[in-house]
Amino acid sequence: MGNRVKFPGISDELQKMLDADMDNVDARRCAREAFKHIQLSIDHILFKVPHAGLKMEESYEVNSRGLEIFSKSWLPETRPKAVVYFCHGYGDTCTFFGEGIARKLASFGYGVIAMDYPGFGLSEGLHGYIPSFDKLVDDVVEHYSKAKEKPEFCNLPSFLFGESMGGAIALKVHQKQPNSWNGAVLVAPMCKIADNVVPSWLLTQILIGVAKFLPTQKLVPTQDLGELAVRDAKKKEHTAYNVISYKHKPRLQTALELLNATKEIERLLEKVSLPLLILHGKSDLVTDPSVSKALYERAISSDKKLFLYEDACHALLEGESDEMILRVFGDIISWLDEHTISS
Repeated sequence: MGNRVKFPGISDELQKMLDADMDNVDARRCAREAFKHIQLSIDHILFKVPHAGLKMEESYEVNSRGLEIFSKSWLPETRPKAVVYFCHGYGDTCTFFGEGIARKLASFGYGVIAMDYPGFGLSEGLHGYIPSFDKLVDDVVEHYSKAKEKPEFCNLPSFLFGESMGGAIALKVHQKQPNSWNGAVLVAPMCKIADNVVPSWLLTQILIGVAKFLPTQKLVPTQDLGELAVRDAKKKEHTAYNVISYKHKPRLQTALELLNATKEIERLLEKVSLPLLILHGKSDLVTDPSVSKALYERAISSDKKLFLYEDACHALLEGESDEMILRVFGDIISWLDEHTISS
């Protein structure tokens, strides 16, 4: 994890930018700006969606904690049917595969608002560091609440869209704002981290002790999540182009925050009351599909649907065959259309 990749056909100067220490946000922003046209031109189905007519806008805004947050919006040419608020996964950014997902949703008439969390992507903060999962959720609530108040969005249906860790964040946002959303789309949500990824009980206790003194250290042993998440061989190669994603061992405090967050979410499944679409690969080795099934069964919402895809892994929208990606997108768009009309 964290191995440097040599990209063919790029200059030594650009390669040096990509090899830089990404702990500081300035390095991440420089790398993304210099590499974005290359990464968004790779041969991946997400980047083949026509987007010439979409209205796209990037912005930075300092939040109430004094952190500069990156955000991006994608709007169709006509008035959006609804607005989808995107929550990306662990280590990720909304500017790579999230860009492709947003373009796809916008091509079906949906507005999309996305942000990078503090410490991830283009937002300020130590790379990959989550000192408090609850404060991260508060940052998301703050940012998306402001966006929803804008005149062009305030009268439109609003949906949360969370992938992996973003699914856990979406559920926590719903917990804090139980009546504020028209529904949630959860793709391989991190309601429980798969047992094969979690350190043993004894090692976890040791890490808890060490984290009190070295919270930011990259010391948590784990398998290569990118390797586990992506099933399609060609798309495994594409993950290297996500140059500002966090690819190192998890930081101690980050790992503990994620473990504690999933334990809390498991206890709160019965309190989930909004319309719910859950999509999960049956062969997911990163987040546990059985807990998505439990969420479906235990959520008090009367409006809920679960799709479990045979032989599919974790990255349903990025790492499967083109046919599976289109199938999953089809299920998402059908659900959003149905719930936009009813809203």
